[in-house]
Amino acid sequence: MASTIGAVRRREEWPLPEAATRVLLASAEEQVLPAVAAVARSVGLSVFAAPGLLDLSDERDGVGVELFFDRLSRALTGAEAEAVRVATDPADEYTALSIGLLTAPSLAQELARRGVTAEVGVLAEAELWSAYQPIVALADRAVVAHEALLRGDSDGRTVDGGDLFFVADSAGWLPRLDRVGRECAVAGAASWLGGADLFVNTHPTSVLRPDADLASTVEALELAGLQPRQLVLEVGERAAVTDRGHLLAVLESYRDRGWRVALDEVAAGWSSRSLLDVVRPDVVKLGRALVSALPDDGARAVVRTVTEHAHRLGAVVVAEGVETEQAAEQVAALGADLAQGWLFGRPVAPLVGAGELSPVPTR
Repeated sequence: MASTIGAVRRREEWPLPEAATRVLLASAEEQVLPAVAAVARSVGLSVFAAPGLLDLSDERDGVGVELFFDRLSRALTGAEAEAVRVATDPADEYTALSIGLLTAPSLAQELARRGVTAEVGVLAEAELWSAYQPIVALADRAVVAHEALLRGDSDGRTVDGGDLFFVADSAGWLPRLDRVGRECAVAGAASWLGGADLFVNTHPTSVLRPDADLASTVEALELAGLQPRQLVLEVGERAAVTDRGHLLAVLESYRDRGWRVALDEVAAGWSSRSLLDVVRPDVVKLGRALVSALPDDGARAVVRTVTEHAHRLGAVVVAEGVETEQAAEQVAALGADLAQGWLFGRPVAPLVGAGELSPVPTR
């Protein structure tokens, strides 16, 4: 990865669990705890049980606790693990103990952080940076924007954003990685973006208190000398369908700061009039699967319908995954304004010296 030497990089310290000799588990779903207690006893832990609570102790300097977590990952379902809070080596003082339990991760998150259910080393050992892919105007092929794609270098290999966010989500670190992703995107583009727009993927579910959670992004834009309107935050499908009320509140906080909003990976499931009318995005991005299905008649009908409705709302339409001239001509004929894909450029990373980009190897 010599080509990324000049990229803005940052290494984060993630709070990985250490060896423990005592484990406190609490759950309102009391039917889960007997199964947890059975696993604890099977590995030789001492078990004290009370309604809604298990207190486990290990006399083997944490060896039994590690074995306990490993076996527990196979004994419980994901939903059961999410229903249990776990605190290791908790404080003895009552107030501190209570606070510790209230802020403790779920058992699912604890297992991920220990590397039992997710490859936590991918994130914990990675240097994070952004690659950038151009977005062009179909009318004249001028580059009008770049999409920032989070990457990590871990143990000599490049890890893509999907893997990074999977681990972060599993371990309960999604809000932090989402913030870091926005900051890396802005900082990495500062020296060469000029007046183009910057598209950044984001997870609105990671924003709980906008004034606090978005402050670092505001600061990053100011330090980079970029205008707020240049930032376009892309929101994926899951965020829109899981908690629409929270989504709309967060999108409003984005717009209050002068940022714009894009709906990402739009396909047949996104084309409902109600979703587009409620969110009223500034940009609609046609998904790769939909674009690659062209010239199928069904795909053409969906593209035309979504594009026409987006334009009625005043939104700009971007076709993703455009890899051939034929695809570019097809999406342009169906009304798309902009396009993104290997035909126009692969993801690239900043080189040493402002104003230059270098190709990033893809897996």
